Amino acid sequence: MPTTSFMRKDLFDAKDSESPAAYAESMGWLYAESVPASRKKATGQFFTPLAVAEYMASFVRSREGSVRILDPGAGILSCAVCTHLVAQTKKPFHIYIEAFESDHALAGYLEKTLSFLDNYLESHGVSFEYSLRNDDFIMTYAEAINDAPSLFAPKFESPAFDIAISNPPYFKIPKTDPRARAASSVIHGQPNIYALFMAISAVLLTQKGEFIFITPRSFTSGPYFRAFREHFFKHMQPKAAHLFDSRKTAFKKDKVLQENIILKAERIDNWSSKSANHHVVISSSNGDGDFSKTKKRNIPLNSVLDMKSRAMVFGLPTSKTDDTIIKWVNAWTGRLQSYGLQISTGPVVPFRAANLLSAEGEPRKTHTPLLWMQNVRTLSVNWPTEARGKAQYITSSEKALPLLVADNTYVLMRRFSAKEELRRLVAAPLLAGQLGEYPHIGLENHLNYIYRPHGVLTEDEAWGLAVLLSSSFLDTYFRIHNGNTQVSATELRAMPLPPIEVIRKIGCEAKNLSNPVDEIDALASLAFNGRNAV
Repeated sequence: MPTTSFMRKDLFDAKDSESPAAYAESMGWLYAESVPASRKKATGQFFTPLAVAEYMASFVRSREGSVRILDPGAGILSCAVCTHLVAQTKKPFHIYIEAFESDHALAGYLEKTLSFLDNYLESHGVSFEYSLRNDDFIMTYAEAINDAPSLFAPKFESPAFDIAISNPPYFKIPKTDPRARAASSVIHGQPNIYALFMAISAVLLTQKGEFIFITPRSFTSGPYFRAFREHFFKHMQPKAAHLFDSRKTAFKKDKVLQENIILKAERIDNWSSKSANHHVVISSSNGDGDFSKTKKRNIPLNSVLDMKSRAMVFGLPTSKTDDTIIKWVNAWTGRLQSYGLQISTGPVVPFRAANLLSAEGEPRKTHTPLLWMQNVRTLSVNWPTEARGKAQYITSSEKALPLLVADNTYVLMRRFSAKEELRRLVAAPLLAGQLGEYPHIGLENHLNYIYRPHGVLTEDEAWGLAVLLSSSFLDTYFRIHNGNTQVSATELRAMPLPPIEVIRKIGCEAKNLSNPVDEIDALASLAFNGRNAV
């Protein structure tokens, strides 16, 4: 391999006892010190901690002969896999790595890392070849998706890898981005680049090829990733999934708040039609420092991934309590639609309606209340508030009328939760006239609202729904099936609900309590015949 000319001169030599993965981590942090954090964030570049890399490598089964490894976000993971393979009783005699790094500066550090790995493998009697490609991985193999009659049957002659392992970048790209166009068959809306890395890497695997990626968990659910899941899970059978109980620990050195998942899958085309006895290992740990305390459970795959469902959500229960909640909630047969209810997103988009908003306004004359996500707390709506930059009024002029809703009874829900918040679902009843004598009110776009379009949502129904949606039971259910901080109306429409009579009973009791927030789970347990699921 040619020597790169853009490496820093102070790159240090490894210690004799240092593993290739530890050396790679040192190179990564040395590079990180030389670039601003803003650059790393812009490129979605967060280096894999050594403990996480070694844990991911442990998912790879032992192999003999020649092994081909794809690392589209190359570095420490390649080193960890090679170290793992040569430590087995049955080890390969030859390893080939195809590594990608589009950052020219970082490629120099990677070159030195792979050279060190070469020496390490030679000392263990394993021959080694590598190709370090300073190219865009997605565009390099875009043809694998563009020219394919189906995602996993490319027309062109593609390389075949035995193992694909990666910590890909993650950030959203516009639909007009060439990379998004290249993968148009597996995306919807504004895609996140990590899903493109996953889809293309899977295309390049051989049958029984192993796939080990650490990514945000958001691909497991939601309408934006549905097309991706449909293609991916048709050919990739999940074997194991590892969750981190804390959002702060997997990439703590980079101070990243993200729900991450390690997914181990194998390429087995049409696997779901070949047998009904598939299992998946779901495990969890608090972070990257306590893998020795990992909790594992082996459960039927069809209990967490329904291949016959259009949504094809990949649920991730990590405990028997989760199993109980899933069982009880799935036994409910009601849905919002079956009770004549609908859920919509608040129509006021602030930047589009900036000239209609006011910090003070003239209530009941020229302005009406505007509610934001910050006005909604568990079982309560607080208006007006002093939320910074959040105008509490919107004009009630004829120009604004298409953006307003009638002052009726609703259940308001936050569409987003902060990544560090304990609860994903935050709901509150808003009763007709609660904010004063207004014909209309404004609901900002970060709110969802539940209503009865051809009738009236009663106070008991509003209180009952708000209590249920605020309970730890439904919050847990939602988290099991959802890896996003966004609470989409689509997923709430699909959420099972108890009989409407039970909802009304819960609401009737809740509205007469002086502090119903303290009794949320006790009230919600009425939907489980008084049983406490936790």
